[in-house]
Amino acid sequence: MVMRTAVTVHPIQQLRDEVDRLVSNVFANPTVAGATRLVTGRGFPAVNVWEDGENVFVEAEVPGLKAEDLDITVVGEELMLKGERSEAGDEQASFHRRERGIGPFTRVIRLSSEVKADQVQATLDGGVLLLKLPKTEAAKPRKIKVTTTSGEGLQ
Repeated sequence: MVMRTAVTVHPIQQLRDEVDRLVSNVFANPTVAGATRLVTGRGFPAVNVWEDGENVFVEAEVPGLKAEDLDITVVGEELMLKGERSEAGDEQASFHRRERGIGPFTRVIRLSSEVKADQVQATLDGGVLLLKLPKTEAAKPRKIKVTTTSGEGLQ
């Protein structure tokens, strides 16, 4: 017979964790114009950033937003995503739980290299924003040819 024990968190610990999360959110993101904002510690929108030899790519989760709700700027090695998520649903509704943030947001992402701001491409599909940021020539990797000189080297 195999005995299994359930791993549970004590209700007091759950309450403490929830209070800690709420207090940290209040100080990190105060109420804006009376709108409740609940943003996790990692920031909104959640992003993935990667690169290849030619481009830097940024993928951001922006569910419920339209292209006209977003403002994207690039200066040097910084990308700024700004927008506003409006309140959905009936104003007279009584919410039981509200975890999706509402109101304006700004997220600044430090890029790994300088990009050509005038050639950035942005597409929005299914709540996912994909940015393709071409690197400047100075930021692209270069292959260095190694040469030898006569008389130097191993014998």
